[in-house]
Amino acid sequence: MKGLGTGMGWRPEIADAVERLPGVDWVEVVAENVCPGHVPDSLTRLRERGVTVVPHGVSLGLGGADRPDEARLARLAATATALGAPLVTEHVAFVRAGGPRTASPVLEAGHLLPVPRTREALDVLCENVRIAQEALPVPLALENAAALFAWPGDELTEGRFLAELVERTGVRLLIDVANLHTNRVNRGDDPAAALAELPVEAIAYVHVAGGVERDGVWHDTHAHPVPPQVLDLLSQLAARAVPPGVLLERDDDFPPEEELAAELAAIRERVAAAGPSRHPAAAGPSRHPAAAPAGAPGPGEARGRAGAPAGTRAPDHATAPTEARAPHRTDAPAEAWEAAPEAARERLALRQTALLSALVAGTPAPEGFDGARLRQQALALARKRAGVVARLAPELPVLLGAGYREAFVAYARTRPMAGGYRRDALDFARHLLDSGRPGDVRARRRLYRWWAERAGPRPAGRAARLVHAARAALVV
Repeated sequence: MKGLGTGMGWRPEIADAVERLPGVDWVEVVAENVCPGHVPDSLTRLRERGVTVVPHGVSLGLGGADRPDEARLARLAATATALGAPLVTEHVAFVRAGGPRTASPVLEAGHLLPVPRTREALDVLCENVRIAQEALPVPLALENAAALFAWPGDELTEGRFLAELVERTGVRLLIDVANLHTNRVNRGDDPAAALAELPVEAIAYVHVAGGVERDGVWHDTHAHPVPPQVLDLLSQLAARAVPPGVLLERDDDFPPEEELAAELAAIRERVAAAGPSRHPAAAGPSRHPAAAPAGAPGPGEARGRAGAPAGTRAPDHATAPTEARAPHRTDAPAEAWEAAPEAARERLALRQTALLSALVAGTPAPEGFDGARLRQQALALARKRAGVVARLAPELPVLLGAGYREAFVAYARTRPMAGGYRRDALDFARHLLDSGRPGDVRARRRLYRWWAERAGPRPAGRAARLVHAARAALVV
C-alpha cells in the first residue's frame, strides 16, 4: 500500500473546509456515518480529485467477548468498497457486553472501552480479528484505545499486547499518539516504552488529536487544539520510522479553517524534522512493509502466527495492488487459526458485563477496580450521551432549557441505552413525563407532544398530530 501522507478527519460540519485545506492527501470518515449507497457529495468530490478516503469503524467491538456481528462486518465491507478504500480501521476495544453468555440484557457503552491485557483476552481478540479479516475486502488496521482506568490483573504491557496481536494475526496498527498521552496521564503508562515495543513495520498510519486535563484526568475530547506533549510523541514515533500517514482528528468545537491548517502544518513539520533521514542512529533501517523489498517478511511472518511454524507467510498488504477488491484473506494455514476456548469467552463476558453495568447502570464497581476512576468514566459516558442526544434531538434542550444536561446525566447514570441514541432521546422524554416533569405545565405539554409524535413506528401524519395535540392539552 502506498504512503498516505497528511490527512484530516472528515466530518460533515467541516466538509467544505476540508475540501479547501491545502496539502490534504487523504481523509478518514467514521464508517457508521456513511451509507454505502449514498456517499456524501463532498467525499465524492474528494475522491474525484484523487484524495484517498479511509473508513474508520467505531462499533465492531472486536475486543468484546462475542464474535463480530456479521451484519456490522458486511456494512463495513460495503462502505470500504463504496469509498474505494485501501484499508479499513477499527479499535482494540469493546463497546457492548451482556447477552446470552451472561443471561443478562445487552449493554451498550456508546464509547470505546479498554480491554483487559491478559492472555485470554488476547486469544479472544485474535480470533475476532481473524473473523473480521476474512469478511473485509481490504486490510484491517486497529487503533490503540484511550482509557480513564486500568483493568486489575493485566499480564502484558500495551506495547507487548499490540505486538503479539500483530504477530498472531498479521493485522496492521493505527497508532494514536494522543491516546498514548491520555493513558500516561490517566493510568501512569509509559508511552516511550509502548513505542519501543511496537512493531513499526506494522503501522498503517497515526492519529493526532487534542484534549484537555481537568483535576488530574486527561479527557480525549478531539475538541481542543493538539497539545505539545502529543506532538512530542509524534516526533518520537517518527524518529523510529516515518509513518506512512498522519491524520488530524477533530470531532467538535471546530475552529476556524486557518487554525486547522496551522495544526496540519505543525504535524508535517514534526514528521519532517524527526524522520529517520535526520536521525539515522535512532531509527535504524526502514522496516515498514511499503519500503521493504518484495518477498521480505512482513508483520508476524518471522515467527509465524498462533503456533504456525516459523516462515509461515502473513498477508503481504504492502505489495498487493490497491486496486484489488477481492476479499482479503490471510495466508496462514487453517490449523494455525486456533479458536479461543468458549470458556475464555464466557469469563471475559462476565468481567466486561460487570464493568459495563457499573458504568452505565449504577451497579457496584467490580473488585479490583478503582471506584473513583469508574465513577469518573461513568459520568463521562453520561455526558457524552447527553451531547449526542442533544445533537440528534435538538428540540429537547430547547424544551427543557438550562436544565436539560443535568436532567439527562442524572437519568443516564442508572439507565443504559436500550436501542441507540434516537431511542435514548425518546426514553429520556418518557422518563421525565412519567415523573411529572418539567414542572411547568405548558412545558410538560410541549414535551409530551414532541414525544408522542416520534414514539410511533412512523412519523405522525396530520390526523395523528391533531390527536397528540388534543392529548397534550390534557397533560397536567
